[in-house]
Amino acid sequence: MASRLPLQLTLALLKPDVTRVPPVLKAIQHKIIDEGFLVVRSKEMRLRQEQMEKFYEEHKGKFFYNRLITFMASGPTHALILAHENAIKHWREVMGPTKVYRTKYEAPHTIRGRYGLTDTRNSTHGSDAEDTAAREMKFFFPEFCQEVWYKEQESRFRRRMVVLDEDTFVHSSAQCCRDRHTIQYVYLLPWRDKKVWRGGTSITKH
Repeated sequence: MASRLPLQLTLALLKPDVTRVPPVLKAIQHKIIDEGFLVVRSKEMRLRQEQMEKFYEEHKGKFFYNRLITFMASGPTHALILAHENAIKHWREVMGPTKVYRTKYEAPHTIRGRYGLTDTRNSTHGSDAEDTAAREMKFFFPEFCQEVWYKEQESRFRRRMVVLDEDTFVHSSAQCCRDRHTIQYVYLLPWRDKKVWRGGTSITKH
């Protein structure tokens, strides 16, 4: 049954230690879906060191800061906007605690417990509050507007009227169309000027 409350959004990052190992990346993507998250936006990008310095500015001066910045700029990062009834808390639970050594013993079935290497190379990042999530989503997805998404798409996502495009790893609004032989799904991709018919015999692109 669909939730009556609006879905919450959070930013998730899959760090370079994950993106370098495709089987691990794929396993974490499956975990995200299995945990009931809907993927609103998804992209892989490699950020420069100065960009990571800006993103982690709140940690400047801490003993791990330089190590973290260097690591995050060392390879691609997979950035995601995830939707869930309790997205921020649930994603942080799925990630597991930051301290990987303890996590491997105390929460071995979490992402960090299973795939984390060190406290810096700990596989994932997740926003810790709604205001943080809004700022971090804007950093990685400057074109994304929460207000527009809540107005135009949130209800479809909440009612699970979406489908997952496995190529882009994004859920998109879907309309179900019947013909004499089969059911076809129209993938409405909000960030592209095209729609793709899949199923049956028809495929149309614009």
